[in-house]
Amino acid sequence: MTPFTEFVALCRRLEDARGRLEKRRLLAEFLRGLDPAEIESAVAFLTGRAFTVSDPRVLSVRWLPAASPVPSPVPLTIADVAAGFAAVADVAGPGARRLREERLSALIGRASPDEHEILARIVGAEMRIGASEGMILEAVAEAADADAAVVRRAVLFLGDLSAVAALARRGGSEALASVGPRLFVPLLPMLAETAADFGEILASHNGRTALEFKYDGARAQLHSDGVRVAIWTRGLADVTTSLPDLASLIRRDLRGAPLIVDGEVVALDEAGRPRPFQELMRRFRRIHGVDSLVTEIPLALHLFDCLMVEGRSLIDESYQTRWNALVQVTGGRHLARREVVTTVEAGQAFHVQARAAGHEGVMAKDLGSPYAPGGRGKRWFKLKSPDTVDCVIVAADRGSGRRRGWLSNYHLAVRDDGGWAEVGKTFKGLTDQEFIEMTARLRALAVSDDGYTVRVRPETVVEVAYNEIQKSPTYPSGLALRFARIVRIRDDKGPDGAATVPELRARYERQFEAKGLV
Repeated sequence: MTPFTEFVALCRRLEDARGRLEKRRLLAEFLRGLDPAEIESAVAFLTGRAFTVSDPRVLSVRWLPAASPVPSPVPLTIADVAAGFAAVADVAGPGARRLREERLSALIGRASPDEHEILARIVGAEMRIGASEGMILEAVAEAADADAAVVRRAVLFLGDLSAVAALARRGGSEALASVGPRLFVPLLPMLAETAADFGEILASHNGRTALEFKYDGARAQLHSDGVRVAIWTRGLADVTTSLPDLASLIRRDLRGAPLIVDGEVVALDEAGRPRPFQELMRRFRRIHGVDSLVTEIPLALHLFDCLMVEGRSLIDESYQTRWNALVQVTGGRHLARREVVTTVEAGQAFHVQARAAGHEGVMAKDLGSPYAPGGRGKRWFKLKSPDTVDCVIVAADRGSGRRRGWLSNYHLAVRDDGGWAEVGKTFKGLTDQEFIEMTARLRALAVSDDGYTVRVRPETVVEVAYNEIQKSPTYPSGLALRFARIVRIRDDKGPDGAATVPELRARYERQFEAKGLV
């Protein structure tokens, strides 16, 4: 088995290597030399994980014991480290914390100072060796003499680069090419680009596009074998136990298992109207007392894609073929509102319907497009008409990364009885030049500075787009702007032209009156 010192040496060489090609070569050579049983753990370690993506175990430790001055004469191997992490994660019950620490100390006691540092990086989920997951993916392809696109596609289906690396080692390109969607293995969702107007959409979709209501809910990918149902969020979090009513609906109303369908979930109030997004999140996050919330916050499901039916993958079929399959699977129930259009006027009319019904806007989909897990491109567009409100900047946080040196996270406020009430923050919407100019402007208005946040005189008015107004326990105003981003700087307005808390509260009420038209 491979000594862990060789893994540490690889990390050091990657830190010193400058070019991407050199790093990829080092990774590929290392992967080729591993025992097949070590590959999954090695790839997980390289990506800063103690376990593979598909392994739900966690270490549940917050510290790493000091390195032993005299490491064990029996050197660690990659397999030893994997087994040691597993022993820590498998501890449960009374005294678990103490026992986890003892087991981690036993593992660290065998490590040299160099090994200890790399182990600390893995435990801390921050490797800092200059090797991104994309680069490791390319190295997996090189080590298996496979096309990187084939490896990338396999990762999209399996959702775990470690598992793909092991598969590549066992079966090479042929095994990778055979990978397709698997029941109860979530796929990354296909995503959409933002379009400015229907002319752009129709030009990209050869003059004919399918429009769907863009619901203000949460993405849900649902898998079913007819008995078992599993539900994942857009971020691939498993929320099955939090949504038993949704699982029951799938068992009762959908046929064609084994199947995988994609859709949007919306929370409903007592009158059957959509609730605010944050209340939907209560359902998605609830672990205990789920049954009471099922009654308190019922859900509606709007399906818009079918990725598998009767165990057969539809990933590479056209959108229209997948929609036809979805109609059969659902019997026409629980479908997203949809219309195929060929003119800008028809698209605009459908968009008006969506907005009048209280939804965010519309999705536009190329009728001939396949489903591309994790992909974002012109095959799917989203077109929304966000509301805007004039706010005043009352403070700004110092930026980091590429925004270092700028004041770039702006605290937004509206008027409130002669004062100012904060309603959100945003770092989105400005160009680099505008960030620079805004930094100079706000520094000239500074009234206090704690080293991180600069409080400023409330003189700069900005027009802010937002997707929804939410209730907020964080801000004294009781309201917060969801997905706030600056549209433009309103130099034509003074602070007295900013919106007020009562105005924002009225908007909050109106947005749900509109949704009551659904």
